[in-house]
Amino acid sequence: MTRATPHIRADYIWYTDIPTRWADNDIYGHVNNVMYYSYFDTIVNRYLIELGGLDIQHGHVIGLVVDSGCSYFSPVAFPDRLEGGLRVAHLGHSSVYYEIGIFHEGADATTAQGRFVHVFVDRESRKPVPIPADLREKLALLLKMESA
Repeated sequence: MTRATPHIRADYIWYTDIPTRWADNDIYGHVNNVMYYSYFDTIVNRYLIELGGLDIQHGHVIGLVVDSGCSYFSPVAFPDRLEGGLRVAHLGHSSVYYEIGIFHEGADATTAQGRFVHVFVDRESRKPVPIPADLREKLALLLKMESA
């Protein structure tokens, strides 16, 4: 297994601030690993709700996380100021593979980077459905460019 290497700021397309909280720190004095998954969820859902128009309360389509992971490169601790970068690695018929970078404010390299896959499903049946056209359009804006 090869160790991941930190991505740089230019690898991501959309950014948002992520505040750390006192409760994010663990007994070792740094942000606990499980908090990063909360950050990832916040970054993705902020984009989906604010820019993609996803109605998490009443919409017929919702996204369920079916896979996730994280690589850590340097510690973070409250009261660090963080930024989250987002890109889409793959946009499928009913699924999206996100890649998320966590940066110290203004830093060029990630302190951690994660991934997760959403499968969009019907709220009631929980069966996969096509990603709604307007949401697909907003997700396509985040597709990472492959080098030639």
